[in-house]
Parts: sequence; C-alpha cells; structure tokens
Amino acid sequence: MIIVNGVVHPMDGPVIQRGYVAFEGEKITAVGPMEELTGDTAGALDVQGGHILPGFIDAHCHLGLFGDSLGFEADDGNESTDPCTPQLRAIDGVNPLDRCFQEAREGGVTTVLTGPGSANPIAGQFLALKTDGRWVDEMVVKAPAAMKFALGENPKSVYNDRKETPVTRMATAALIREELSKAMEYQDKQAKADQDPDADMPDYDAKLEALVPVLKGEVPAHFHAHRADDIATAVRISQEFGLKYVIVHGTEGYKISDLLAGQGAAVITGPCLTDRSKPELVGQTLENPALLARAGVQVAICTDHPETPIQYLPLCAAMAVRGGMEEEAALAAITCNPARIAGIDHRVGTLTPGKDADIVVTSGHPFDWNGKITAVFLEGKQVK
Repeated sequence: MIIVNGVVHPMDGPVIQRGYVAFEGEKITAVGPMEELTGDTAGALDVQGGHILPGFIDAHCHLGLFGDSLGFEADDGNESTDPCTPQLRAIDGVNPLDRCFQEAREGGVTTVLTGPGSANPIAGQFLALKTDGRWVDEMVVKAPAAMKFALGENPKSVYNDRKETPVTRMATAALIREELSKAMEYQDKQAKADQDPDADMPDYDAKLEALVPVLKGEVPAHFHAHRADDIATAVRISQEFGLKYVIVHGTEGYKISDLLAGQGAAVITGPCLTDRSKPELVGQTLENPALLARAGVQVAICTDHPETPIQYLPLCAAMAVRGGMEEEAALAAITCNPARIAGIDHRVGTLTPGKDADIVVTSGHPFDWNGKITAVFLEGKQVK
C-alpha cells in the first residue's frame, strides 16, 4: 500500500512537502519525497495535498476503565478501598469494546497508555495498547508500561471522606516511601536467598512483587502531580529510591520549568480542555506545554480520558500551539515524545521504515479546525 501526494510529517526528520509513505503488512517500508518514488503506483491512496502523520499517542488516559455513559457498573479505574494497590493491573480492567475505542480511532489515536485513576497514592500498573481489537491481550504493546503514583488533592479527598489515612500531603508521601522501603527489603531478601541456599525466601507479597521492577528501573514511576510543590515531592521521592520517573499533568510545571529541565524530567501535560475543578488547578494555563518545551523539558500531551474525550487529543495539541508551542513540537507531543516516554518508540511514534504502520491522513493541517481526518491505518489495517 502506498499513500502519495501528501505533506509528510515523519517526526524523525524534516517535513516533506510533497511525499509518500509505503507500507506492507503491518510495517512501514518506505518514506520520502514523490520524486524518489519509483514503480507502479496503481491503487495508491492519493491524499491530494493532505497531511500524513504517525498515529497519535495519548500518553496518559483511562480508556476502557471508565465506561462511556455509565456509572459505578463500568467504573473500574479506582480501587479506593486501600491506599496502596501496586499489584493492580490495568489489563484486567480494560474493556476493549467500549465505544470510546472507536472514537479514539476516528480521532487518529492509535496507541494509548491507560490505567488506574488517582484515588490511591500507589494506584497500580498502566499498560500501552493499540486502540483496535476485541481481545485486550492482543492489543498490548507493553505491560506494565508504568506504575501509577498520585500526590495532591485526589488521595487526600478520597481518604478524608473515608476517615482514613492519608488526609495530608505528608501522609501520602509517607505511605509511598513506606511501601517502596518494604519493597527494597523484600528485594534484598530475595537476592540473599538466591545467593545463599540456606537463606529463606520471603513470603510472597503481590504488592511488593509489583514494586520491585519499579525499584530496578524496569518500570517507570508515573507521578500524578499538579502543584509545583507536589511535583517537587515526586522528584524527591524518585531520587531517594533511584526511580525512573515521569510527571503526569504537571499543571504548575511552568513555574519550575528550568528546575525540571535541570533534573531531566519528562512531563505529560494535560488535560487542558477542562475547568479548574480543584484548588490545585488554579494555575492551569494553555501556555504550560510551550513554557516547559522552551525550557528543554521533554513534553507529551494527554487527554486524561474521560476528563477530555480521547478523540480530542489533536485538539489538545492545537490548544498548546495557541498557548505558544511550535506546531511541530506540539505534534511531537502526541507522537514521538509519548512513544519515547513510554519506551515503545521502537514500534510507534514516527513514520520510520520498520515501525508499525500506524498512520493518520488529514485533509488539512492536523491543527486546522476545518480539516478532517480522512483515513487511519493501524498496523496496516484501515480502521477509518
């Protein structure tokens, strides 16, 4: 299959003003300017000056875990009965037949990171998956893709209502430290038992088992944090335990953008198309992604679906442009940057030969409100 006569955004190189993308089966085979295209183009998809991009990637959402148009019956995102639940796996809660998956595809979103909400200081395991399929196991790109931690108002409000700890930011951080410390001790006992046949293996603990890969740096820690002080707490805890970390939301990240850049932190910003529903969102501004990017922070943009419906991910990126972000930087924030942050850039995020044929075609620039998504391919299969 060949898509021709389009403005190609490879995201691993400069924009090609009149180019093509070829793919065979599930993989991209060639990308380049039209003058380099040789051979028969019969049956090619001629986009007539439209734009050709990698499939969009939502770096943080809860797709499939909060059912569309339903209440408690389809609410599987927050296990708010225990503040520390690292053993929970998103793969066991995602409903791939939720109609929002179709809306994701129609919006050009071909890959998402989805998982538990932010009720718990340690909420559970995120996964990366494609948005087309009926059997979630066959849609998985990476599992676990991250361990979700949460700071700030959400854990406080949930457990204050229950009259249980944590009801302060101090207690939230203390609970996270306690569980990570237990996991370190558990890991040490496992290592000693492996080396010494006379040493006893620790009793199996599902929570601690789930946290060991986080301590090893094999699974990144995604910290829900809005206020600048909560972001600092996420960095502090991560440095104490040597975690590979990502800041999620980072609403006040622009207030400390130089500090975050100095730390080498990545930030998944958003959602931007919401009201200031909590005191910690008082500093919300469309300029946040632009200011972070200018400071040198690696930025991704998310919908936090269902906070903002998943199909509006490109609109969220467009709003970042309105806030001062460069267009290609905003496109990177929903393509190659989330792929790198998630550790799945070997498969998705750019139009690179050998990667998955996840491709979006638009009638105009993807940030043009009057334009339309005219075709979406997911692993070479046309899904729109």
